[in-house]
Amino acid sequence: MLSVIVFAPLVGAIVLGLFGRRLTEKIIAVIACSSVLVSTLAAFYAFWRLLSVKPAEDGVRRINETLFTWIAAGSFSVDFGFLLDPLSGVMILFVTGVGFLIHVFATGYMHGDSGFYRFFAYMNLFMFMMLVLVLGDNFLMMFVGWEGVGLCSYLLIGYYFLEKFAGDAAKKAFVVNRIGDFGLALGVMLIFLKFGNVSFVDKANMVSALSQAAKMPVEPFSGSILFAGGLTTIAALLFIGATGKSAQIPLFVWLPDAMAGPTPVSALIHAATMVTAGVYMIARTNAIFAKAPLALTIVAIVGALTAVVAATIGLAQWDIKKVLAYSTVSQLGYMFLACGAGAFAAGFFHVVTHAFFKALLFLGSGSVIHAMHHEQDMRRMGGLQKYLKTTFITMAIGTLAISGFPLLSGFFSKDEILWKVRSSPVLPGSLGTLLWLIGLATAAVTAIYMTRMMVVTFLGEERFRKASDTHGEHHEHEPHESPPVMTVPLVVLAFLSVVGGFVGIPEALAEKIVPHSLHGVTHSFYHFLDPVFIKLSTTPGNLTGALAADHGAELVSTLLSTLVALIAIGVGYAVFSKQPLLTMPKILENKYYVDELYDAVIVNPVKWTSKWILWKVMDVGIVDGTVNGLARLLGWFSIGIREFQVGFTRAYAIFLLIGALTVVGYFLYFGRL
Repeated sequence: MLSVIVFAPLVGAIVLGLFGRRLTEKIIAVIACSSVLVSTLAAFYAFWRLLSVKPAEDGVRRINETLFTWIAAGSFSVDFGFLLDPLSGVMILFVTGVGFLIHVFATGYMHGDSGFYRFFAYMNLFMFMMLVLVLGDNFLMMFVGWEGVGLCSYLLIGYYFLEKFAGDAAKKAFVVNRIGDFGLALGVMLIFLKFGNVSFVDKANMVSALSQAAKMPVEPFSGSILFAGGLTTIAALLFIGATGKSAQIPLFVWLPDAMAGPTPVSALIHAATMVTAGVYMIARTNAIFAKAPLALTIVAIVGALTAVVAATIGLAQWDIKKVLAYSTVSQLGYMFLACGAGAFAAGFFHVVTHAFFKALLFLGSGSVIHAMHHEQDMRRMGGLQKYLKTTFITMAIGTLAISGFPLLSGFFSKDEILWKVRSSPVLPGSLGTLLWLIGLATAAVTAIYMTRMMVVTFLGEERFRKASDTHGEHHEHEPHESPPVMTVPLVVLAFLSVVGGFVGIPEALAEKIVPHSLHGVTHSFYHFLDPVFIKLSTTPGNLTGALAADHGAELVSTLLSTLVALIAIGVGYAVFSKQPLLTMPKILENKYYVDELYDAVIVNPVKWTSKWILWKVMDVGIVDGTVNGLARLLGWFSIGIREFQVGFTRAYAIFLLIGALTVVGYFLYFGRL
């Protein structure tokens, strides 16, 4: 069944890639969606089977499927195999489920596009690579999927390859991700060097790398250990890979530009699946990170800074997809903040809820763009509520969910993250409190900029009737609601955004609002995942578990975060309903000039060095100069030698005589000496 989950989308990609040009749109849509639907149904069936599997000695339910031995070199071997456990099981449910809904939506959004078959071939190929990444039972399998989704991301971001902006965005994503992937590759190599294998699970005559890491002592919180080749070094290298794929500081600059691709691409790759691969990888390798407190602290700090920086940038963007792009970067920062605090389950829970409401918001923005004839500037919208009722209602639900509105999915996952950070046993000193305050401030900014997006887009006066393009030409836009093939996925995702959080209600809150008989259900997400994650320690070598939560303090934290969210929503509405086109500080609108800084410090110097040193001096001057110089030297020598070839026998006889006399004279002279 695991093979069916993985290979069904690959079959669709191959069929569409080879024969799609000859097929009609309807047949292409059926092939693309049905292949993902097969994978989705198989994923739910496999997950149901997993629930009936008896837990192993470590308490984790597992299903392994090995297809063949991929690499065998002496005692080292790597299987081409799949692993289904609680972590990958939850992951494949929303990857395939949300992926299917996005495919259905895309059939309406991409209707009439000349590259219809090519688009869905790429989308199916992406699904295959993402499932390889999630279900692979070792680091090399994960790395294949990791690089595969990077390739598909490049193809889909640059889908409109005739447009320069799309090509530039695709190249930017590819290059930035390669920087992170280099760190990940080094981390995997170091894992092999230290543990002798790259497996996630124990196999015959082999103790997996993660099992060995789990039995090692906690490394000291010291900067010197970072360069000692230990678990801290491994964790730091893995995190570099995660910063690239999941768009964290300093490698976050590619994701906003990735909005150059079609909107369904943004929903699938850059909201629900690929960008969460870094969080999944850290959760999968929690046995390594739990023994490296310095690495955990770095993860938490980078996550918190990314969350607040991206949120403030999103506050000033006018492109509706750019707002959601920076929102994604910010929410990913939340997930890393949770992982850095040791709350791997809370961070992963936010991965799930985020997949629901962010896919909903991206598809909703696609519905708006479709209705506005591909207009993305919110300054040219306004008053769309009465034209796009379904889109407005569903996007409003998604906005409330991401803002942390009480009892919606984002409320539960975000509240759990904030509390776990505040009470983290692994963050040193008062750092947990400081990061909690940053997370709380980020939640407030999130609620404000998401409310701004909704107000500017859907409420107020209709600005689209007097909108003009960059050339000053005026166009009439008559908005229209999207067809059912696009609105039905919005409704389903809105429903999931409402109910998706009830399987992870924090215990302190469940005690107040949920009957005692249902407590097992409301906290089932954490109970299900708990065996996968190593118990954190508060002192080196002590694996007895983290400190017990103070439910009273947790409830106060919940009430505070709820109050902050409600006040922020109110402030956002009050400000932007009166001044929808309020100008923000230039530094925010220009994204803190990070791209300009990178251009000045890295990109332009690299270009200059490549052009004037590597090309002009090294390549043209030295390499080509040496080769061409030797050729010219030989040419000149040949021209000189040619002058002796006069064509007369007497001349050649004289040359022979001179040569003979020279040789005889040489031997006579040196022989006498």
